[in-house]
Amino acid sequence: MQDQSKQNRLITVLTLIGLTALIAAYFSPIWWVSLTAPNYPKDAFPDGIRIHFHFDGVYNGCRAAGKGTRMADEVLQKDLDHSVERFNPILDAKKNVNKDAEGLDCVHEMNTINHYVGMFPISTGAPVEKPLAKFFFGFFAVMLLGFITPEGRKRALVLAAGFAAVAVWMVVHQFALGHMESHIAVYVEEAGTFFKEPDKIKAWGDNVRVVTTAVIVGLMVAMAIVVAGVAKFRGFSLLLALVPALMPVFFVIEYAGWLWFFGHNMHPWGAFTVKPFMPTVFGEGKVAQFSTYSYPYWGYALLLIASACLALALLLRRKQLRES
Repeated sequence: MQDQSKQNRLITVLTLIGLTALIAAYFSPIWWVSLTAPNYPKDAFPDGIRIHFHFDGVYNGCRAAGKGTRMADEVLQKDLDHSVERFNPILDAKKNVNKDAEGLDCVHEMNTINHYVGMFPISTGAPVEKPLAKFFFGFFAVMLLGFITPEGRKRALVLAAGFAAVAVWMVVHQFALGHMESHIAVYVEEAGTFFKEPDKIKAWGDNVRVVTTAVIVGLMVAMAIVVAGVAKFRGFSLLLALVPALMPVFFVIEYAGWLWFFGHNMHPWGAFTVKPFMPTVFGEGKVAQFSTYSYPYWGYALLLIASACLALALLLRRKQLRES
C-alpha cells in the first residue's frame, strides 16, 4: 500500500511536469523554416528568410538591426523594382519590410517569394486548426487532471466539470464573441491578397466556417465519450495520458500534411513554373535557386519533454492496473 502511494505521487509529479511543458509549448515556437539565396546576403539576412511555426499561427523569425536592416531594405527594394512590372501584389511586401528599427517581417517576405512560384500565402494554412488549438490544449489539460485524480466518481466529476468549462469557453469565444467570423474575414482577406477570384475565396471561407463548426461539435462529442469511457472501463483511463503524450507525432503529421498541400496546389500566377513537390519537412532541401531549411525549435523540445514524462506516468499507472 505504501509502495502504491509512492507510485501515485510519482505519477502526479510526472503528469504535472508534462502538463506544464505542454502548456508552455503552446506559447512557444515549435518549428522553424528558413530560405536562403544568393540575392539575400548574410549581412542583411543573418538567418535567411526565416519563419517560426506556433500552434496558433506563423510568426516572423528574422532578426536584423542597424546596417543589416538597411541593407535588407535595399535588397528587397531591388527585388521589388525588378518585379513590379509583372506582379503588382508584390508591392505590398515593401510596406512591411522594415516596420521599425528592430527587424524584418519575414513572413511577408516569404509570402512574396512563394508568390513567385504560385503558392498560397503561408497564413492560409491550417485555417481550422490554428484558432481551435487552444481548446484542444484545454481538452488535453482536463484529461491530464483527470488522469491524476483518484479513480471513481471523483475522476468522472473532474472530467465532466473540466470539459464543460472548455466547451462553454469554446462556444462563447467562437460564436457569442464572434471570433470565428473575424478569423474567417482575415483568412478571406489573406487568401485574396494573391488569388483574385472573389467567389472562390468566399466559398473557401464558407468551408472554413462549416469545418470549424463540425470540429467544435466533434470535440464536445469526444469529451462525452471520454467521460463515459472512464466511468465504464477502468483501462480507459490510460487514454487520458496517452493522447496528450502523442502531441509531437500529431504536430509532425499535421505540419507535413499542410506542406504537401502547399507544394501540390500551385497556381498559374507564378513567375516560375515549378512542378508539384513535397517541401522539406525535416532537414535541408532545394527549390529553384533557394536552399530550404526546416527543423524543430525549442517548443518541440518541450513537447518531447511532456511526452516522455507522460509516457513514464502511463507505464506506472498501467503497472498499477495490472497488479490490482
